Amino acid sequence: MKLGARIFKTGLAVALSLYLATFLGFEPAMFAALAATFAIQPSIHRTFQTILEQVQANIIGAVLAVIFVITLGDEPFVIGLVIVIAIAIVLKLKLEPSTIPLAIVTVIIIMESPSENFVEFASLRFLLILIGVLAAFIVNLVFIPPRYETKLYYKNINLTEEIIRWINLATRHDADPQALKKDITKLNDNMIKLENLYLFYKEERNYFLKTKYGKARKVVLFRQMLLTSKKALFVLKNLERRTHVLQQMPESLQRLIQTQLDELTIYHDRILLRYVGKVNSETTTETIDEVNSGSKDLTELFMDYYNHPDINREDWLHVFPVISQILEYHEQLEHFDHLVETFFNYHKEDNQANVQEPEDDH
Repeated sequence: MKLGARIFKTGLAVALSLYLATFLGFEPAMFAALAATFAIQPSIHRTFQTILEQVQANIIGAVLAVIFVITLGDEPFVIGLVIVIAIAIVLKLKLEPSTIPLAIVTVIIIMESPSENFVEFASLRFLLILIGVLAAFIVNLVFIPPRYETKLYYKNINLTEEIIRWINLATRHDADPQALKKDITKLNDNMIKLENLYLFYKEERNYFLKTKYGKARKVVLFRQMLLTSKKALFVLKNLERRTHVLQQMPESLQRLIQTQLDELTIYHDRILLRYVGKVNSETTTETIDEVNSGSKDLTELFMDYYNHPDINREDWLHVFPVISQILEYHEQLEHFDHLVETFFNYHKEDNQANVQEPEDDH
């Protein structure tokens, strides 16, 4: 079982909220801990972004709870009605959906077993929830800051390596069709998760001018890194869908597709390694020459077969998307390589890869 940073942050936020509530003499402290659990955010930027909305949701829940207890009582039906109204108001105000659980918790905590001095009772529990939100805010801000660049790089490496392995098997007709189809679904899901992780990385703000421009360039570079891996996945999908047709093509075309994809995937791997300083630019330049030559040969051979008497025109049209995706993959790789080259050759004082060795929970 792997324990991620967010799990540890949740534990820290709960502990801190309990200490704060106990120190300030607010009881029961468990309500602060409950609020802290819902207020934990996955990134520092989202902590700043949502703290105000969390307080607003808390206020909405508290005000509704007080009004309805005073007017209609605290029957289960009334509590359910208040929760529905609170959710409707949160959505109407276009607050983050993640604030809804906190509003619900606020309603339940305040409306549960109200005392005779209800206003004082409600105010105390409202403050307990704010303590929980504050504890979560402090933990998000100070403890275990997320290393999204490291996570994004290594998750992309793992995904790309898996795609490349399947491409190599598919071009040699060694891939098991059922296993490949099943894994493509998993690769699609992992690509979506990777894109979500990129959004976390992209929205993280730099509060120091010294690193601001370097971070902006890295955002562009990582976007291209993901686009390139996504294009490799498109190539794999086309190979899987058109395996039978490709096997009907002339042996020379099949060999050239295999050779070109071997060179492209090697090129892809070297660009990724170059970003972390494991491959020099001279080695990558030699690979570029081979890739360019291969793309030219592949295009010319494919066009030569356009009017070939032994090739069915319908089969030829089915192979066309495969060739097109391979050429687009080449273009994306060239652009990716150019961005890495630019990143390290210009504004060197601002540009620095901040990728650390992966941990077990990355």
